[in-house]
Amino acid sequence: MVCSVATYSIYYRPDLLQVFWARMQACGFITDAVAPIQTSRRTGRRLLVEAGGVRPRRGRDLQGRYLSFAQREEIAVLRAQGKSLREIAAVIGRAPSTISRELRRNTPRGASYRAATAHVLAYQRAARPKPAKLHANLVLRAIVERDLQKKYSPEQIAGRLRREFPDREEMRVSPETIYQSLYVQSRGALKQELTQYLRTGRGLRRPSRKRGQRKNRIPNMINITERPAEAADRAVPGHWEGDLIIGKGNLSAIGTLVERSTNYTMLVHLPHGYSAELVRDALSAKIKTLPDGLRHTLTWDQGPEMRDWQHVAINADIEIYFCDPHSPWQRGINENTNGLLRQYFPKGTDLTIHSAADLDWVAAELNDRPRKRLAFEKPIEAIGKLLLQ
Repeated sequence: MVCSVATYSIYYRPDLLQVFWARMQACGFITDAVAPIQTSRRTGRRLLVEAGGVRPRRGRDLQGRYLSFAQREEIAVLRAQGKSLREIAAVIGRAPSTISRELRRNTPRGASYRAATAHVLAYQRAARPKPAKLHANLVLRAIVERDLQKKYSPEQIAGRLRREFPDREEMRVSPETIYQSLYVQSRGALKQELTQYLRTGRGLRRPSRKRGQRKNRIPNMINITERPAEAADRAVPGHWEGDLIIGKGNLSAIGTLVERSTNYTMLVHLPHGYSAELVRDALSAKIKTLPDGLRHTLTWDQGPEMRDWQHVAINADIEIYFCDPHSPWQRGINENTNGLLRQYFPKGTDLTIHSAADLDWVAAELNDRPRKRLAFEKPIEAIGKLLLQ
């Protein structure tokens, strides 16, 4: 009997969670894995951490006799319309007895049938956790813990157990069982602190990259080494550097654009997040406000927000190049400018509270500051001369 019902969440949707885990195994990127199930990257990260990076078994092979969440939603709607059990069964293609049993079991006393509540109740009732072998067998667990502290690998431990106890099945354990007992703390067997004795020392399991799998999320990117030489010496205007400054909890961002020869700064308003689609549209619109003579190149880092860079290049008529990984000095002016912008947008704050007008005001104030590199000329004065030419 279920005493209480937890609040409905994605945790009660094995069908969706298995899509997430399948995508994680295929590509290894949280952003790509959460896209099909329409949830946030933060939720995806939480799912990954709480499972220890181990794909759960539950929901992998759901058989047709189980009602899906979509079917329960349809039952709730039809029930509210006053349809009979046979009419509901005919619509969703199930037996009337299935509908009767569903309504009887998953309708709280004194309340009407709700799909979310019913799904949680069914999920909780279906749980039949099997005690982990290392949780039930204390002698076996002590041996495994001892050998882990000796820095034996799980495979070495399993092999040694077979050798030492050839006739005792209860003293056998597979390497995978050891790994999952370490990483999945809900099983209550091995302490996660023991992961420090593994070769990797990781507290979170990560899928291995498959041969030929892409190593970045930016298709057909052009490296900074192919950028025209005139962009490097800052003598010719119209070459820009760009990046994002990220807000609290990685949930908000502001785009930054800095012209290399004048230090002139523009800020890109991203009030609804910084997915590739949103950055593509906002960045294109911002760059197109510049005259043609100031639109030559843009250099960015290899962030996933620039996945659609080719659309930006075509729409804004600008060539785009990408820095090497972990090489912020290749966008030195932009990095320095982002540091100045933190005076206005401190780390750990919500950046969505700032309007487009706020960003224009900050950019104007920054462009009005005299710069030592420009012999204390202001960026607004330096770019003003170019616009008059």
